[in-house]
Amino acid sequence: MEDKQILCVGLVVLDVINVVDKYPEEDTDSRCLFCRCLSQRWQRGGNASNSCTVLSLLGAPCAFMGSLAPGHVAENLPDVSATDFEKVDLTRFKWIHIEGRNASEQVKMLRRIEQHNASQPPAQKIRVSVEVEKPREELFQLFGYGDVVFVSKDVAKHLGFRSAGEALRGLYRRVRKGAVLVCAWAEEGADALGPDGRLLHSDAFPPPRVVDTLGAGDTFNASVIFSLSQENARHDAWSVLGSQRSGEEERSPFPGHSCFPKPHTLSELKPQIPDDPQLLPQASHSLRTEAQDPRGTDPSKGVPLPALRRAFL
Repeated sequence: MEDKQILCVGLVVLDVINVVDKYPEEDTDSRCLFCRCLSQRWQRGGNASNSCTVLSLLGAPCAFMGSLAPGHVAENLPDVSATDFEKVDLTRFKWIHIEGRNASEQVKMLRRIEQHNASQPPAQKIRVSVEVEKPREELFQLFGYGDVVFVSKDVAKHLGFRSAGEALRGLYRRVRKGAVLVCAWAEEGADALGPDGRLLHSDAFPPPRVVDTLGAGDTFNASVIFSLSQENARHDAWSVLGSQRSGEEERSPFPGHSCFPKPHTLSELKPQIPDDPQLLPQASHSLRTEAQDPRGTDPSKGVPLPALRRAFL
């Protein structure tokens, strides 16, 4: 029997990336007037799409659901609705990740998953994660859903918190009973808080050289989901950020899987898409589970990675 998949629901976009000869100065509003553009490329992006790519590269069977344009550029694409989600066969999935967007519709989707789980034995229940990334009031109702809730640094700061730990303690009352709340705080690492009340920390694992931060948060979310979705994973806050050792501070990463899998940015991790006017296939609210990069070759030579297993491209 084929393994059950992880479904990522949310956004796919076209990223336009310029490579310049020097990094712009931090905290300036200059558009790098004195930088020289060395190259430009287009590639697939978007929170849910990026996380799906990373899950695939980590070896998880996964699928993406989102709204696509008939060509390579479009505006005002509709988000996935509850009506669209009704068409999804939930028995195919062991985990569903929702990128917070149109929350009123997504609450209906989450309630459908809850109704499905109510009739399933424990081993067949779908685990759910929710990402609250944008500081929009509508999205805050999503805190009350999900076994794992990811809250962004931007949202935490918008709500007046000054650190990941402070945000988790202040926001945990919003999540449902038994849930794990996770907050990544850039170079300061990430914290998690579960029902046992222990605040757990994992340091960031910076690479020798930072290329960019494109998709860093999406990569982090995917690696946490991947680790928790394994059959032998302990589904509690501690398994999100590490395992305790006697007499040591609680900051050990996952055995074999740090919260920031290497390489640490999506630019280095995912295949690049060719500059093709027909970049994205024609579809709407598509659920696709098989893909392959047509240019897939040796990633060590700086060209696209080979076939993606069960990720949308």
